[in-house]
Amino acid sequence: MLRFGGTCAAIAARAGKLEKIALLAEYFRSLDDPNLSAAARFFTGNPFAARDNRSLGIGRRTVVAASRNAWGFKETELGANYREHGDLGAALGPFVRPALDLALFSETLTPASLYALFEEIANTRGKAAGKKREALCERILRACTDATEATYVIKIMTGDLRIGLREGLVADAVAAAFECDARDVRRAVMAAGDIGAVATAARDGKLGDLRVTYGSPIGFMLATPILYGSKYKDLRTGTWLAEEKFDGIRAQAHKTGESVKLFSRTLNDVTQSYPEVAAALEAIPGNFMLDGELVATRGENVLPFRYLQARLQRKTVEPELLKEVPVSYFVFDMLASGDDFLIDEPLVSRRARLAETVASRGHLEIAPFTPLSETPAPEELHELFEAARERGHEGIMLKRSDSPYHPGRRGKWWLKLKRELSTLDVVVVAVEWGHGKRAKVLSDYTFAVRGNSGELQTIGKAYSGLTDAEIAELTPWFLAHQRGKRGHAIAVEPEVVLEVAFDIIQPSGLHESGFALRFPRIVRLRDDKPPREIDTIARVEEIYREMLARERLPPA
Repeated sequence: MLRFGGTCAAIAARAGKLEKIALLAEYFRSLDDPNLSAAARFFTGNPFAARDNRSLGIGRRTVVAASRNAWGFKETELGANYREHGDLGAALGPFVRPALDLALFSETLTPASLYALFEEIANTRGKAAGKKREALCERILRACTDATEATYVIKIMTGDLRIGLREGLVADAVAAAFECDARDVRRAVMAAGDIGAVATAARDGKLGDLRVTYGSPIGFMLATPILYGSKYKDLRTGTWLAEEKFDGIRAQAHKTGESVKLFSRTLNDVTQSYPEVAAALEAIPGNFMLDGELVATRGENVLPFRYLQARLQRKTVEPELLKEVPVSYFVFDMLASGDDFLIDEPLVSRRARLAETVASRGHLEIAPFTPLSETPAPEELHELFEAARERGHEGIMLKRSDSPYHPGRRGKWWLKLKRELSTLDVVVVAVEWGHGKRAKVLSDYTFAVRGNSGELQTIGKAYSGLTDAEIAELTPWFLAHQRGKRGHAIAVEPEVVLEVAFDIIQPSGLHESGFALRFPRIVRLRDDKPPREIDTIARVEEIYREMLARERLPPA
């Protein structure tokens, strides 16, 4: 792993994609198959293949405890390093203490041997599993011989590699290393769900032997937001379809034989939470992979997202809850059929295959679409938008009819047209240090409105909307106006006023106001408004009542 760590450091120091790919390709060519397959997986930032549902089952506390046992350091030293670097691997790496007596401890880490230890950790079971995982973690760390190696071993264990590589660039490096077409490599990765297996197949000239791996989710294609009422310039080329944007949970369905798996946006298996949907899919013959949205329904009515929250992360769903909050799966795309991987086919072809395979039944619905006229006028879009909102949906999706399916990418092939519910003027009451490139600035803001007696009541937290320059300017102000701790956050004097936009308001026990904002986004700093003039809980309740009236539903 010494060379692996050195390669990671070299890649992190390069800004250009081509330089990163060249460095990685050179490293790949030097490896035998076991080390090649393991290293390729590691460079995606994961210990295992995407299709592998195992996890290491070790948290940051375990890594810190194992590191302290292996190397010895003070908590204050770790805190200082973490504040400087912003991630655990870089904070712990400098503490590495190679074994003094190599005769007593001569284990050398390679990608293949580290992968074997990861498998041992993931497969550990029983009452003493936690202690055994920590012991194995310590064994790994004691085998590290310098700070760079230790840093990147820890980064893999914590899922925090962050060297400017995405899986697509790793696939491009595999193609460059073994002189393959990059499109064939990327396609094979998505089909097989294991970039390690693809790397060895590319070296052996056997990419064509890989088949669709059902049960291994691929990345979801994402849409780019566009502003309601804009000039809609992106719609002036190509032909477009409009779909309703559902207020639910995106889900990918894999059906093979009698097995059905549902995967969330985070690629977690959520099948047990939606047994009625799994049963409806199981009744359809054939093997296929679908993309769609899980939506709470009542008869023909679509319910707001807050109803669906009762079903989230349920390992078992009681009959009463199934009856109270039934769920339907609205399908809008087909990614695979049998051994055919369809992501390179145009959307209209995928929708045709979908219509041939799946029919609406029970808890399964084929999402309807409307072809738009050539260069659609804003009035046409707004009419479709308002009709979708009238039926309880968030807005509309706009998709180019010839769009391929790009897993994990957000581009201009798919657009989402939404309109914010409202905005509130709030005051910042607590702040937190950011992560990654914002690790050295206070970028996460907890904010509040005024209660009926003038007291401040928290209602949400936001970290997007301000520029890097604005955040950098606010950080020293917040540090100079601290008022103690607020959990993991720093309480600050309530002087900074923000305008915050959001999609919906929902009841919540997490905040003092009793409400939470969904998808809050900072619109701007309100230097023109003093804290005494921020919005009140009465205004929040008014917006909430108006929202319920539009939904034509009683309060939850």
